[in-house]
Amino acid sequence: MKQVNRFFWFCSGVHLDTLKKYPIEMNKYVGIGATIFFTALFASLSGGYAMYFVFSGNPGAPFFAILFGLIWGAAIFNMDRYIVGSINKRGSTNQQILQATPRILLAIMIGIVISRPLELKIFDKEIRSKLKNAYLKGQRSKIDTMNITFNKKYGMDLAKAADVKAERDSLEKDINRSRYQLNQEIFGDKTNQTSGKTGFGTYAKQKDEVLKEKESRLNTVRQDQAKLEQYIATRKDVEGVTDTKLFNDRQLDSLSNVAGFADRNWALGQLSYNPNGTRELDTYLAQSFISYLFILFECLPVLVKLMSPKGPYDVALGKTEEANIHFAEKDMEQDMTVTDAVQDYRINTNINLTKNNISKRAERKLMREDLKT
Repeated sequence: MKQVNRFFWFCSGVHLDTLKKYPIEMNKYVGIGATIFFTALFASLSGGYAMYFVFSGNPGAPFFAILFGLIWGAAIFNMDRYIVGSINKRGSTNQQILQATPRILLAIMIGIVISRPLELKIFDKEIRSKLKNAYLKGQRSKIDTMNITFNKKYGMDLAKAADVKAERDSLEKDINRSRYQLNQEIFGDKTNQTSGKTGFGTYAKQKDEVLKEKESRLNTVRQDQAKLEQYIATRKDVEGVTDTKLFNDRQLDSLSNVAGFADRNWALGQLSYNPNGTRELDTYLAQSFISYLFILFECLPVLVKLMSPKGPYDVALGKTEEANIHFAEKDMEQDMTVTDAVQDYRINTNINLTKNNISKRAERKLMREDLKT
């Protein structure tokens, strides 16, 4: 238990030697340290989950997720520890709030960042459904675009194929009608198209020749149609129209499983809107409350430090800081005094050396003049 308390005291950033003098303050900083620790833990899980989807499909995805999660959690832990430890409780309430304001804004940003990946996990099922619909809609749009482009590019060939097909259909109907009339002529059925004479007579022979000509023309048209259809089918294969098909359920499941972080984040944003563009209130509120929860959780260490009353530890820490500042100032004065004394000594030494040198030069000059006289 003592080791756990010491760990949470370390998380809160307290001066342990000062805190030990005031046991009444220990539990407060255990709570603050625990809040900082669990905030960093959630940040680590959130960052690791986000990185896992960034490297989704890569065999090293779990390794990168764990590594980034640890680094991200450590960064958030260090930042929260500094934020809480740097709030000065010796000032007035307004001064403390002013001091904590940029830290609270930073905590809000961090809360938004760490909440997003966890929202992706919470709404995973809905996100997969949204992605499947989006992929299916995108594939359908791609196919429509390819068909439109193909029809524009090969419009003349398609029109010719349509004309040939229309001619074939017309010939088939005409041939069926001619065969019926030929049978009527042979069996002697009297109509406005037949003579009414039984047997394969002159009129029957004429109708049979006309029928054979139409059948010959139909065979030619069918051959032309087959060639055009083969050409169009070949061009569809070349242009990729034939191979591009709508995704089946298995393909959609596979695509949604390997979707990246950006696609999943987009799908999460789309969940709060209805197909007609209006706000889907239930999902929007659920996402908002999750974000607000993590923002509050991230701001909680700072808020706890602000709400906690100034205790003996804060006073003692302030006095210790003042004493350290005073000691530093006196230490600086001592260093300055020693430096001044050393500098004065150097100056006096240089002056004396200069005087001695001048005196010696003067004596040598006098001795030379005495020798000359």
